[in-house]
Amino acid sequence: MAEPNSKEQEEINIRGVPTLGMRQERIDRIKKVLREDHLDGILITNLENIHYLSGFTGSDAALVMTENKGYFLTDSRYTTQAGEEVSGFELIEYKKKVEGLSDLMNELGLRGIGFEPQNLTYGTHKELAEKVSGGEFISIDERVKNIRAVKDDEEIGRIKRSIDIASKSLRENLWRVKPGSQEREIALELEFSMRRNGGDGISFDTIIASGNRSALPHGKPSEKRIHKGDFVIIDFGVRHRGYYSDETCTFFCGKPNRRQKEVYQVVKDAHDRTIASVRPGRKAMELDAIARGWIEDAGYRAYFGHMTGHGVGLAVHENPVIGPESRGVVEEGMIFTVEPGIYIPGWGGVRIEDMVLVTGNGCEVLTNLSKEIEVIG
Repeated sequence: MAEPNSKEQEEINIRGVPTLGMRQERIDRIKKVLREDHLDGILITNLENIHYLSGFTGSDAALVMTENKGYFLTDSRYTTQAGEEVSGFELIEYKKKVEGLSDLMNELGLRGIGFEPQNLTYGTHKELAEKVSGGEFISIDERVKNIRAVKDDEEIGRIKRSIDIASKSLRENLWRVKPGSQEREIALELEFSMRRNGGDGISFDTIIASGNRSALPHGKPSEKRIHKGDFVIIDFGVRHRGYYSDETCTFFCGKPNRRQKEVYQVVKDAHDRTIASVRPGRKAMELDAIARGWIEDAGYRAYFGHMTGHGVGLAVHENPVIGPESRGVVEEGMIFTVEPGIYIPGWGGVRIEDMVLVTGNGCEVLTNLSKEIEVIG
């Protein structure tokens, strides 16, 4: 396939497709897995990974990669789109996916084949194993996930743009957070704003929970109306050109009481101390322990049940995982959330979440909404 000229390259960048240079670097990382695991080929079926490697933004395709060549397979619905978005791969159109993949693998004589078990159904795996002569399918799921955990400059720029869209949208709608406003109405207006400001979609169903409902870590917006004295948790994000944002703010509707201020400050201190400890080489479980330990020492151990953070990129939840059982090590270029919380059933809760980029000697906080105590409404 012909390489795009500079004008075509600019159009590709606007659509959110990775540039050729970045794409080749990512392909080289996959080929390193192929060599290190002594594989003949790698089958990629996860659409996020297909986009990451090829630039394709459709909803059905597969990649087969060998040391010497890459193959992009899809059906007739997407051949024109693939011709516009994909380069560096030989384009193959199939009528039936399993037959197309197995025919190619047999033609190439592949035996040891890396694949993503979490993205290939049992039935499809079984069919391929039967149709690929002598083929042995070997999981590379975690290897591919770890490759995506470190972001390149192009990805960082797109994530920052997603954050800017989301932040602007919340600022435009903060006036709605006041006594008498309905959680569901605020969520709908916020989601509309994120679309209007350039988002391609929301990162997840927006979470808005007030009063005692704020004790629900993933509380869906309800018809409950906000009252004076409520905590209001807003967890929101946007997808823009393939990349996501994720941020949580907790507001006070009216003047907070002593216990509310205490709980908020415990969570804020856990959040701040964790971010201050982020640097390359730090174990993910150590970062979790900093946040969790601070909350436990303050007497709220029973009220923090989820992990401290997660990676964000082409998926809103990806590697690295910042949790008590995480085995990974933080590396420069990783982007993840720091989001400790306290949730007390029947009373309410607080979560404070920012996204950080690991730098050479620490981290940069990417999300830009203030996490100081803020009284609104």
